[in-house]
Amino acid sequence: MARSQKLLLLDTASLYFRAFYGVPDTVRAPDGRPVNAVRGLLDFIARLVTTHGPTDLVCCWDNDWRPHWRVELIPTYKAHRVLTTAPEVDVEVTPDALEAQIPIIREVLAALGIAVVGADHFEADDVIGTLATTASGPVDIVTGDRDLFQLVDDARGVRVMYTARGVGQLEILNDAAIVAKYGVLPEQYVDFAVLRGDASDGLPGVAGIGAKTAASLLQQYGDLGSVLEAATDDRSSLAVGVRSKLRAAADYLSVAPQVVAVARDIDLPAVPTAITRVEGDSLREAERLAEEYGLGSSLTRALEALGQVSSSAE
Repeated sequence: MARSQKLLLLDTASLYFRAFYGVPDTVRAPDGRPVNAVRGLLDFIARLVTTHGPTDLVCCWDNDWRPHWRVELIPTYKAHRVLTTAPEVDVEVTPDALEAQIPIIREVLAALGIAVVGADHFEADDVIGTLATTASGPVDIVTGDRDLFQLVDDARGVRVMYTARGVGQLEILNDAAIVAKYGVLPEQYVDFAVLRGDASDGLPGVAGIGAKTAASLLQQYGDLGSVLEAATDDRSSLAVGVRSKLRAAADYLSVAPQVVAVARDIDLPAVPTAITRVEGDSLREAERLAEEYGLGSSLTRALEALGQVSSSAE
């Protein structure tokens, strides 16, 4: 009997960057090309699928890692990640040895029948937000990006598996874990991040307001809109110092929530996401790629993991 659907969404770039820096660069194809990110990503997929038993799997893709519409709202958004030698084009700083492996990753994922989904003018976060929101069953999101904490939702079975300590030591975040970690509910996380700021994304936050103050404000007032109402109401109990900081950041606060909030309703291509056994021409292609790139046991483990899931669903 088929199992109920459980969707695993991978923040793919987050994982292949982690693989690239975590697996020695001495791991190479027979022709000498580096494949450490490819093999590391395959090992991550095998481990995640085996451990968490999804029925469906999507590698979410950054078609646009720094969308222009976000940069228009906050020019510093991810600005520190832009390759400075190409000022006319937003080129992310990616090591050449990793850049060369991305097409190979796409080849291997295609051979394994793993859905790769991206959307023009949107980041992988937005793809994840849309797929998690429209899913009919539980969803596990694997990422190193804190912005996706806003999607955690116990009522819908959406949780984030955070990779800060590595894929082997995932931090499983549900509603209670977000509250314990930050003092706010998942649905308050966007407002919390806006107030606190996030240097990793080039978000300045409100000068003088850190995580503790941001959480305290949201605990007291509920959301950013109510906080800002209190800042403009001379009769409110909001401290004078905090009031002035919020007023000084009015322009930033008027646009930042749109930048931090992930999209949840973008048009995505309809692709099969169910995990299936790799066989026939697909298996032969996977074996060819394994030989060409020297993927060895990493590809074997991925094939075994995918085969075990598809067998249990029959």
